[in-house]
Amino acid sequence: MSDPTLLVLSSLAGGDKHGYAMMQDIEAFAGTRLGPGTLYGAITRLERRGWIRPVGAHDRRQQYTITSAGRAWLADQLDSLQQVVKTSRARLKHA
Repeated sequence: MSDPTLLVLSSLAGGDKHGYAMMQDIEAFAGTRLGPGTLYGAITRLERRGWIRPVGAHDRRQQYTITSAGRAWLADQLDSLQQVVKTSRARLKHA
């Protein structure tokens, strides 16, 4: 899994975080390390789409939260992924 949008939203679904905390969380749950350029590019795109928003600085680091629109998009994507996983597992049994 390497889609920065999905990874950032999944991280923020667990609570508000600043960029470095997101990088650590994503590496822990997905085994993927997003570089700063990739992470902050994704944050900028997600803010523009209204899927995340800043919630204030903590220790001079900007924290972000997932919005209801971001939660809805993430839920839709996870439903789609679940269908792909279900289909793939069934096909593997017959391979």
